[in-house]
Amino acid sequence: MQHTDLCSNIQEAMTAFQLEGTITGHSRYGSGHINDTFLLCTQPENSEHEKQYILQRINHHIFRNPRELIENISSVTSYLHRKIKEQQGDPLRETLTLVKTKEQQDLFQDGIGCYWRCCLFIEDTVCYEKAESSKDFYESGNAFGNFQNLLAEYPAATLHETIPDFHHTPNRYQALLQAAAGDRCQRAGLVLPELTFLQKRASELSAAFDLQQKGLLPLRVTHNDTKLNNILFDKFTKKAICILDLDTIMPGLSIHDFGDAIRFGANTALEDEPDLDRVSLSLELFDSYTRGFLEGCNGRLTSQEIRMLPMGAKLMTLESGIRFLTDYLCGDTYFKIHRPDHNLDRTRTQLKLVADMEKKWDVMGEIVTKYSQN
Repeated sequence: MQHTDLCSNIQEAMTAFQLEGTITGHSRYGSGHINDTFLLCTQPENSEHEKQYILQRINHHIFRNPRELIENISSVTSYLHRKIKEQQGDPLRETLTLVKTKEQQDLFQDGIGCYWRCCLFIEDTVCYEKAESSKDFYESGNAFGNFQNLLAEYPAATLHETIPDFHHTPNRYQALLQAAAGDRCQRAGLVLPELTFLQKRASELSAAFDLQQKGLLPLRVTHNDTKLNNILFDKFTKKAICILDLDTIMPGLSIHDFGDAIRFGANTALEDEPDLDRVSLSLELFDSYTRGFLEGCNGRLTSQEIRMLPMGAKLMTLESGIRFLTDYLCGDTYFKIHRPDHNLDRTRTQLKLVADMEKKWDVMGEIVTKYSQN
């Protein structure tokens, strides 16, 4: 969408929702790369304080079925509101609250076909791009563990699969092999060490899928983007209070949510660090997150899920490396790059992290066992 179109259509979107009071202003908000996000301010009658909302235009080129997406979010957040109330919590702070349109819908389609949603803004909160301490990472794990706890009895299979086979790691690997065989950018010869590394671990890639097919890993409601910056922390207590960005919420495996958080947050380097000597798994951060996650889950995970947590971390790191390498071989068409060989740097970082996990595998297992027995 052109910027001029967005500016004109935000006026239409703002007036479509049931906002309290008179709109006094709006501005761009956040650092997301997919949706267009705005902070709206209104002045309610008979009040000295402004009220704030988050208004988002959903990128329907990425999320091809916005109506299914919003149905998932609406159903899950309504369920969370009820569960949080049962636990004497504050659902207006501890989960997202969608604002209806004037037509009593959760989604608004504007005159040029774009989709918008609105939710209450949660005040006195902060968001971190990177953990400032192991305590922050513990809080992150506790929040995502509690997410599993609250949704343990939700019928996950009733949710729409917004991105089909999102974490079907064997399929991701087959796509990589096809990209390498086609070699349309003449890059396969440059990545033979990376392809060999993955080939040696190919037999592990179906570990989670096989257990799921046998009914040994239960289908759960999963977030699928468990990064630290998708959590709101209370500004004063520094406690994690609310999970954000529910666009990829769908049926999945708990070990994938755990694993992606470790892949991203327990790496001692950035995801695209070209100096591989800086890349390793921080056992301190792994310990903190695991403790928080299992405490937050409150006994909801099965013994098989708990045993598979380290494998979840390894699989998600391998899968990310596979996806980055596939995109590199295909000409960098999916992930945004900011320098030549950016996706190759990302690939190598993931594979180095996997290698370090393998060196620390026994300790990872001991940490999981320690906190599963508490």
